[in-house]
Amino acid sequence: MAKSGGSQRLKEQNRRQLWLIIAANAFVFYGACQWATFELSGIKAALTGAANLLPVGLAVVVTTIANGLLGSAAKERLVFLRWSDVLPGHRAFSVHAKSDPRIDFTRLQRACGNKIPSDPREQNSLWYRFYLEVQDIPAVQQVHRDYLLLRDYTGLAALFLIGFGIGAIFLVAPWKACGVYLGILFLQLLVVRYAAATYGYRFVCTVLAQKAGKPAASSAAKK
Repeated sequence: MAKSGGSQRLKEQNRRQLWLIIAANAFVFYGACQWATFELSGIKAALTGAANLLPVGLAVVVTTIANGLLGSAAKERLVFLRWSDVLPGHRAFSVHAKSDPRIDFTRLQRACGNKIPSDPREQNSLWYRFYLEVQDIPAVQQVHRDYLLLRDYTGLAALFLIGFGIGAIFLVAPWKACGVYLGILFLQLLVVRYAAATYGYRFVCTVLAQKAGKPAASSAAKK
């Protein structure tokens, strides 16, 4: 996907939302760890023990560090469930351009010099060149930002499932509560991954729609 100064700027804009996501997951993890205390003594008693926050704080720190080590390629493999030629840009013209009603494929062909590439890497390279031409258009910036946010959230959700999930096995009781919590973590990963993939496809097609001369905003209601 796009790797430019614009991408870095958009990622910086998403930093606050990602921290809120980490905080919300930490809060839910804490609640799961204190489930037995909630049942026996109520919420007030569960919140009085400051030492109870130590596992939560440790899990947040580990997750944050691990997310920094998890590169964009690993996150994209998680999102698109492919190992090679993972990005939707690798199938921008052969698959996605043909399936999006916003894109005038005849005009797009002319923009490509009447030669549509079939090789996945050539497709991604041409798509990226088109992206650089339209990257400052608000519709492109918005869908790019949404994709980056959900791609990073997918990476975090995978780390939450591993890190908080292992912690829950040792810290959450009874087992029923642990099972429910693990189910929530897994469902979060499934939902966010699907949403990230959807925005990834939309990002690629929005660039092509702009290049083909059709405003992407006109089809927002169709998506």
